[in-house]
Amino acid sequence: MENIIEVKNITKSFPGIIANNNISLEIRSGEIYALLGENGAGKSTLMNLLFGLYTPDSGEIYLRGAPVVISSPSFASSLSIGMVHQHFRLVEDFTIAENIVLGVETQKHFLGLLPYVDMKTAGKKITELSKSYGLDVDPDMKVVDASVSVRQRVEILKMLYREAEILIFDEPTAMLAPQEIEYLLQIIKNLRDRGKTIILITHKLNEVKQISDRCGILNRGKLVGVYNVADTSVEKMAAYMVGRELEDETPPQKHDFGQEVLGVKNLTVTSRGVTYVNNVSFSIRAGEIFAVAGVDGNGQIELADTISGLLDVTEGEISLLGHDITHASTRQRVEAGMSYVPEDRHGTGLILDFSLQQNLALRRYYQKPFSTHGVLNEQVFEDYSSGLIEKYDIRCGQGGHTVTRSMSGGNQQKAIVAREIDKGSKLMMFVQPTRGLDIGAIRAIHEHILNVRAQGHAVFLISMELDEINVLADTIGVMYEGHINRIAPASELTTDEIGEYMMGVKTRDI
Repeated sequence: MENIIEVKNITKSFPGIIANNNISLEIRSGEIYALLGENGAGKSTLMNLLFGLYTPDSGEIYLRGAPVVISSPSFASSLSIGMVHQHFRLVEDFTIAENIVLGVETQKHFLGLLPYVDMKTAGKKITELSKSYGLDVDPDMKVVDASVSVRQRVEILKMLYREAEILIFDEPTAMLAPQEIEYLLQIIKNLRDRGKTIILITHKLNEVKQISDRCGILNRGKLVGVYNVADTSVEKMAAYMVGRELEDETPPQKHDFGQEVLGVKNLTVTSRGVTYVNNVSFSIRAGEIFAVAGVDGNGQIELADTISGLLDVTEGEISLLGHDITHASTRQRVEAGMSYVPEDRHGTGLILDFSLQQNLALRRYYQKPFSTHGVLNEQVFEDYSSGLIEKYDIRCGQGGHTVTRSMSGGNQQKAIVAREIDKGSKLMMFVQPTRGLDIGAIRAIHEHILNVRAQGHAVFLISMELDEINVLADTIGVMYEGHINRIAPASELTTDEIGEYMMGVKTRDI
C-alpha cells in the first residue's frame, strides 16, 4: 500500500513542554493505524497538527506525496481529513441533521431570490450514508436527547458527509458501554474495508489488537517505534508505552470490614418526569469497595450525583457516618467526610480556566493555611500543588501555574483524583475514575484506590469497565433501569452473570 500521509521531523512546543519532538512517521492508505502513548505523550497534539488546529514549529507534512501546510480544520476538511474529538463538538439544541451540515450547508433559492438551507436534500443524503455505513441515527432528533453512542455516530457522519478519506478518532470508546464499543469497532473496520484510512488514538490495547494493522508508540513526545499489531503482544505494547514491564493486576485480598460509612435507603430520584433511580437501598462499610456496574444511562450517574448533593432526593434517605445528609448541601457533605470524582471532568470536576494549583485546592482554599481571614496564601497553593503533581505524576508544562484547559484529558483526570484522595475523606466516590487514562496511569489510580481501602476508607465506584470492577470490587451492585437488580460479593458473581443483569436478562435478586 502507498503512503497517504508522511510526517517528517515534526516538532511542536508549548510553554514549558515539547509535545512532539522531531517525529517522523508514515501512514498507509486504507489501514487502521493506532497511535499509542501515555497521557501527555503528544498523541492528540500530533493529530491536531494533521487536522489544522495547531501549526508545527518545524517539520513537514506530506499528503499523497505532496507537501501541505494545513492551516485550519476547514482546510483539512478540504483535503479530505476529518477528526472525531474525545469531547464531542456538537450544538445541543440543533438536530442531528443540522449538526452534520453545519458549515457546509447546501443552499437553494426560493423563487430564485430568497436563499434557504435545503435540509430535505441534506436529510436524504444523511439517511443514505447512515444506512450505507451501518450508522443508525434519526436525522430529526435533537442532539440534547441523543445518547453518547448516537453522538459518536453523528461525529462520524459529519466526516463522511464532508467526504473525508482520512478519519482520525481521538479516544472513541472512552465513554461507551461494552456493547456499544463492539458496535463502534465494527463500524471502524467497515470504514477501513470501504477504503478509508483510519488513525486511532486510544489507550485500550485490546481494542488496538482487535482492529489495528500497525501502531506507532509515543513516549514523552518522541516516537519509540512503529510495530505490526499482529506480531506485537498487548504486554509488549504496554511496556513500550510506559517504558517498563507491567505486572498483572489481582483482585483485592479479602479482609474484615468496619462499620457502615454510607447508608442509602429506599432512594428514588425523579427529574422532569423521569425516574432515574428507583427505590435503591445499599450500604458501604469502612474498608469496602462497593462497585456499581451497568450500561450507561441506567441511573448510575444520577445515583452518584444524588449522593454527592448535585441532585435532589425525591424519596428515601442518605446517611454518612450515621448522620442524615439527605438534604445537606454539597459543601456540607464534603465537610462531613465525602470526596467525589465525577464523570464529567470538564463540567463538574474542574474549572478549566483556573490554574492547576487553584484546581487542586478547590476543596481547601477557604480553610487555613490556604486562606487566613479571606486572604489567599499563594505560597501554600504552590507548595501543595507541587507535592500532588509529583505524587500522582501529573504531566504539566508549567507546574502548578499551568492553565488546566491546556493539559491533556488524562492529566486533568489525574488532578481530580489527586485532589479528592488527598482530602482523606471517610467516603470516597469514583465515577469512571480511569476514563481516558493510559494503562500505566490506570494501574496507578487502581493502586491509590486499593490503598485508601486498606486504610479503612469506604469506596463507592461506578465504572463502565467490567475489568476494572473485577479488579477492584469487594461487593458489586448491578443497575438496570434505575433499580439495583443484584448485590453480592464480587467473588460470587461471574462476568457473564453481571452482563445478564446489566442487560435486564436477569431481574431483581437482592
